[in-house]
Amino acid sequence: MDFQLLFRNAMVFDGSGAPPAQRDVAVADGKIVALRDSNDLLDTWHAAEVIDAHGLALMPGIIDSHTHFDAQITWDPTLAPSPALGVTTTVIGNCGFAIAPCRPEHRELTMRNLTQVEGMSLDVLKRGIDWNFESFGEYLEQVRKHRSVPNVAAYVGHSSVRTYVMGEAAAERAASEEEIARMAELVRDAMRQGAVGFASSTSPAHNGEGGKPMPSRLAADEEHLALIKAMAEPVNGKSGGVYMVTKGGQMPVSLLEEMSAVSGRPVMIAALLHNSTNPQAVFKDLDAITAANQRGRRVVGQVSCCPLSMDFTLASAYPFEGLKSWQPALGLRGPALKAVLADPGFRDALRRELSAPAVFRLFNGEWNKVHITEAASVANRQYEQMPLDALARRLGGDPLDVMLDVALEEDLQTVFTAMLLNSDEPEVQKMLNHPYSLITLSDAGAHLTFFNDAGFGLHLLGHWSRDLRAMSMSEAVRQLTSLPAGIFGFEGRGLIREGYAADLLLFDPKTVARGPSHRVFDLPGGAPRLHTDAVGVHGVWVAGQMVANENGMLSGAPLAGELITRFAA
Repeated sequence: MDFQLLFRNAMVFDGSGAPPAQRDVAVADGKIVALRDSNDLLDTWHAAEVIDAHGLALMPGIIDSHTHFDAQITWDPTLAPSPALGVTTTVIGNCGFAIAPCRPEHRELTMRNLTQVEGMSLDVLKRGIDWNFESFGEYLEQVRKHRSVPNVAAYVGHSSVRTYVMGEAAAERAASEEEIARMAELVRDAMRQGAVGFASSTSPAHNGEGGKPMPSRLAADEEHLALIKAMAEPVNGKSGGVYMVTKGGQMPVSLLEEMSAVSGRPVMIAALLHNSTNPQAVFKDLDAITAANQRGRRVVGQVSCCPLSMDFTLASAYPFEGLKSWQPALGLRGPALKAVLADPGFRDALRRELSAPAVFRLFNGEWNKVHITEAASVANRQYEQMPLDALARRLGGDPLDVMLDVALEEDLQTVFTAMLLNSDEPEVQKMLNHPYSLITLSDAGAHLTFFNDAGFGLHLLGHWSRDLRAMSMSEAVRQLTSLPAGIFGFEGRGLIREGYAADLLLFDPKTVARGPSHRVFDLPGGAPRLHTDAVGVHGVWVAGQMVANENGMLSGAPLAGELITRFAA
């Protein structure tokens, strides 16, 4: 038998969670067409390309269900760096921060909101986004026409829909019944065009231009419910769609369970991260999710296998922007911002808020987990890598004052790094192994100058499975492949089976990992972003075409990805 591509002697993790087996895998026309045990003595298989995978593992490509490539895909069809890190399918539009639908007069506002909420460069967005669309369907058609390296599925975004209907008022007030009805029709149309679902956010950490809440945060529960119902209406005889929300503390799991019950659709809850200063909060949510599933509701919690570490300057202090006491500084620049940061009353309010317990916030006053990464002055370079609590003791001050004073002294150019959440590994392990959690939250495509978790799948395989033995390698592969494929209804993906898409990752299980972060300058205009290299990856294939090897993304990688617009019910 003749094939396009043949993997011989691979240790196959098929994505089901079953133990691995030594197998040969044959590919033709973008599909897996045959499998056999590697010790089959009747060797009648031949291929144009044969890969001896002895000593290596073959698995389905990683499905990254929480990315923000909505803008990047219009200028960069590779969706770098994800394919080189083993990702063959991405889901965009998470948290409702999409760029379609978008009226021409709202483009500037949309970009400015993304600059604030997703840590994106306004100049990069202005240089990069190809705005050859207005409706969600036109956006999908543009993505389909231009193609991409990985497969892509897209949520229709709440903040985008709200802005399309309400303009600037979307971030200022509740919607009227008539406005909600218009939004619902936009959601119905997006589902007809092939949206994977409807995404939103109620998180207080999500602020847009000038410090205003992202539009979805102003939506009443009735608005959420109306739009979820619109998402769930039958299309071509099938009900479909996943409701995804990054929830704030005011949105209990019980309400989301009700939304799942009314719509009959899965609800995906983000971002469930462990907070060392309020360690039981995330487990209370997971307990509520368990109870919802026991009552027959499909509710899933998105968790991360990566510690949430973030680089920032006080000119764009994302870790603090969800604090109520930081609101006077939001949206300010230059002398006005410096005046607020220097104000003793502002500082005292910050101290009071950080000393009080909270259900969820990014920064919780753990000054031992914050340090200066890059001092802007020669005099302060001696303080680099020193935790701020230790630096404060050395200088005889308070850590908050030390951070603000150093930043002001250096014209807000000081780069700090904070270990924010998910750093207690025994507790994180419990979350990763929870029966109703989904390991994801890479945020790939966003926060490009702050952090890069696009290699989360390699980190799960290497650090958590191989090194810590927190789960079997087979289970880690299932978490990254067939589990999300089943939730989203990605038919023919997530398993190594005959007839399934040949989206594949070949890796060395003894060395697989994500490398350290470093800066590259490949965004529009030469702007920088954080990049992570793969370790132990020998090849990545989308629809049977190699897109990355051990050296990273192939130059001129084929645009082999499919825009996924049909889903199992």
